[in-house]
Amino acid sequence: MSIDRCPVAHGTDFTDPDLIQARVPLPEFAYLRQNQPMFWNPQTKDNSSFEDGGFWLATRHQDVKDISCAREGWSSEENTAIVKFEGSVGKDERDIQKQMLINMDDPKHAEVRGIVSRGVFTPRGVAKIEDALRARANQICIEAKAKGQGNFVEDVACELPLQALADLMGFPQDDRKQIFDWSNQMMAYDDPDFEVDPAVAAAEILGYAITIGETRKACPADDIITKLVAASTEADTLTTEEFAWFILMLAVAGNETTRNAISHGMHAFMQFPEQWEIYKRDRPETAADEIVRWATPVVMFQRTALQDAEVAGQHVKAGQRVGLVYSSANFDETVFEDPHSFNILRDPNPHVGFGGGGAHFCVGANLAKVEINLMFNAIADHLPDITALGEPSRLRSGWLNGLKGFPVSY
Repeated sequence: MSIDRCPVAHGTDFTDPDLIQARVPLPEFAYLRQNQPMFWNPQTKDNSSFEDGGFWLATRHQDVKDISCAREGWSSEENTAIVKFEGSVGKDERDIQKQMLINMDDPKHAEVRGIVSRGVFTPRGVAKIEDALRARANQICIEAKAKGQGNFVEDVACELPLQALADLMGFPQDDRKQIFDWSNQMMAYDDPDFEVDPAVAAAEILGYAITIGETRKACPADDIITKLVAASTEADTLTTEEFAWFILMLAVAGNETTRNAISHGMHAFMQFPEQWEIYKRDRPETAADEIVRWATPVVMFQRTALQDAEVAGQHVKAGQRVGLVYSSANFDETVFEDPHSFNILRDPNPHVGFGGGGAHFCVGANLAKVEINLMFNAIADHLPDITALGEPSRLRSGWLNGLKGFPVSY
């Protein structure tokens, strides 16, 4: 995408939820990649909770990768990975979230990630539930077809990630609607369609997880929760609080992002119907990665410079934040041929939809791709003629590329 005229007004805030609700600003990102790859994004305390005046946007694929993979000099913990909070959120409230895996630095990050990786996200662990998830994906589509038409996001896209979370962790399936509601409330603080208190929702998830963790400590069972909170060695065990924050992260990262990838993926297939025909016929394994690239459910996360650095020729002072704009990097024309075409045969596909690599690469990426493959296989089998009845409605958010609704005929 060649941009001859500057589409970026001085003072543009790319975390403005009105902007992201309308669209992902791909033309603006393309201009910045070509002309100003490090862009100063202003913020005020009232619209972000941060009092530093703003942060840099890293828009090129290479710079996002380089900062993500750097072994030192950059922190997720200093200001968390989240680029925008409600203005009423104070520093103390932000700091509480440093107990979440995505907001940790090493060595604590490596310790906690190692425990959950061994306990939850091993290929063997995912393979154990794959047959059950396949059956669940088929049933989700059978039930959707019986309705005739409905909201694809709620009927189809959100169900498998929630059911997978319950299967993987051993939660009662009946609790998944409550987890869905809590995660919506936590993430939709910028959207007036949701009457929410994110702090209350977070407290309820944490309380729910603490209760389950304490129960398993007292009465161990043959499940993953027991392995995480009551392992035989302390080195393989999470504290009850660490376990609760891990569950909170799963409720969001393992639910919101995958359901948005599935929702955007279905919309993309309708925009590129020849790709849907290819998928129904061939079921290529490369489809899941292209769906994640195209959707890029997280527009950006951030790192904080721990020392002066230079990125794309721009001096970054110690203490300044840098947004890693995944939605820009995934459409970088120097990396992806014809990036604005949805191509499920794209291979290789070095997208950063699961992060730019390094220590914070998505711990659940393997599970997410399994869920996406299973869901679209089931849709192709049971709902091959699915059609849109209207355009999707987008979430009002400063950093999530989310869909709230998508009316379809099954």
